[in-house]
Amino acid sequence: MNRTQIYLTEEEAQGVALVASKSGRNQSEVIREAIDDYLRRLGAKDRLGRLRRAKGIWKEEEGVDIEKSREEFDRF
Repeated sequence: MNRTQIYLTEEEAQGVALVASKSGRNQSEVIREAIDDYLRRLGAKDRLGRLRRAKGIWKEEEGVDIEKSREEFDRF
């Protein structure tokens, strides 16, 4: 495990402290869990999640070739 230092706003620090206190964990564990969740949501392994969030983004567009777009998504 690597040690690092971060700066939190007062609101962030209070929020982390509250979550840690209520869950019986230390602040480092809470922060690591939040970072893991963030990376999981943005990571390459979340292809399905990204596709679900993109659902319907072209519903108002005219002239979009949906089949071609689907083929292009297969690259991801």
